[in-house]
Amino acid sequence: MNAQETVRLTRLASGLTVVSERMDRVETVSFGAYVAAGTRHERAEENGISHFLEHMAFKGTERRSAQRIAEEIEAVGGHINAYTSREHTAYYVKVLKENIGLAVDIIGDILTHSTFDPRELERERGVILQEIGQANDTPDDIVFDYFQETAFPGQPMGWPTLGKEERIRALSRAALMEYMHTHYTTTNTVIAAAGALDHDAVVELVERHFADLAAKPAPAAEPARYHGGEFRQARTLDQVHIVLGFPGVGYADRDYYPSLLLSTLLGGGMSSRLFQEIREKRGLVYSIYSFTSPYTDGGLFGIYAGTGEQEAEELMPLTLEEVRKVQEHVTEEELARARAQVKASVLMSLESTTSRCEQLARQMQVFGRVIPTEEIVARIAAVTAEDVCRTAARLFRAPPTLAALGPVSKVPGLPLIVDRLAA
Repeated sequence: MNAQETVRLTRLASGLTVVSERMDRVETVSFGAYVAAGTRHERAEENGISHFLEHMAFKGTERRSAQRIAEEIEAVGGHINAYTSREHTAYYVKVLKENIGLAVDIIGDILTHSTFDPRELERERGVILQEIGQANDTPDDIVFDYFQETAFPGQPMGWPTLGKEERIRALSRAALMEYMHTHYTTTNTVIAAAGALDHDAVVELVERHFADLAAKPAPAAEPARYHGGEFRQARTLDQVHIVLGFPGVGYADRDYYPSLLLSTLLGGGMSSRLFQEIREKRGLVYSIYSFTSPYTDGGLFGIYAGTGEQEAEELMPLTLEEVRKVQEHVTEEELARARAQVKASVLMSLESTTSRCEQLARQMQVFGRVIPTEEIVARIAAVTAEDVCRTAARLFRAPPTLAALGPVSKVPGLPLIVDRLAA
């Protein structure tokens, strides 16, 4: 039986999508609800509400207290968690296969019958404010928020996922309930499961435990409008944290796979160009890497480096030289290495029921279908050196974004960076 025969899809009359993959060689099952509601779906006065809502989901329902939710899952050796991104919020659980009924019950209960107890809400508000404070005190974390805000200024895609302190203090119980009622709908949610399961049984459980999920359309997100620019903040730190970026590509873009290989060979590992040239040969950094952040309608491509105040002046021209060279030539040897790394990452992720569950949901939300693994591998294999150079030229000739935090006096400004990129 091939992989596609183990994947099944059902669309319920309510509009809810249920997708699953049976994995016969495991004894566990991962189950999750993936809601297309994240930071980019918020209004200005709501910034941080998606993440706040994720926190509150575990704080009690009409049938379960916060303690009981934790005890029921841990009594069967399971794990429950959630996360918020710019485009969606996920609630997921991993249990032994015989406990799938409990998993669906609890996630369904959380999404349809949370009570938002006022006392729990105030406690969790304090926890989130602590989380924001921790992020602000972690320069190699918060610099990415500054980078995002500079790339997408004055719009939801640029706002921090955690929200700003003043917004979190102002969010009310009524606002949380209204946001959940508006965005947590059957047409905006994908239910995914992977592991030792029976699809029909999962569908029956979902029909029962998600029956009260609102069956209506959810508001569309505001389109992302990349702008770019420069942000720098002087802080007394041992290192300056730098993120240099450009507009990237979305999941469905024809250059999605070339951009993955570009990121890998440019700064994706110890054999990458940036690591070898800037850390190994010159010792200018401890950490340097490139990354892609794809969205449904675009994305970001970035390079992060942490370096000393004096080294920053030398670091940037060298980085820009590597950015220039990758637009002109890529060897077959490094392309083969990048292909192997990306392919291995894809295939290794399939060994985890949780990763596979998330992948199923994302593919349904972006493409409306589950993409066979063979198709993904074929697309990776089909990327040529010319594709990578062409994609690099497409990305790196766009207006850049620079964010720098720490002793920033030696970090070259955006005008110099633009001149170097144009040379």
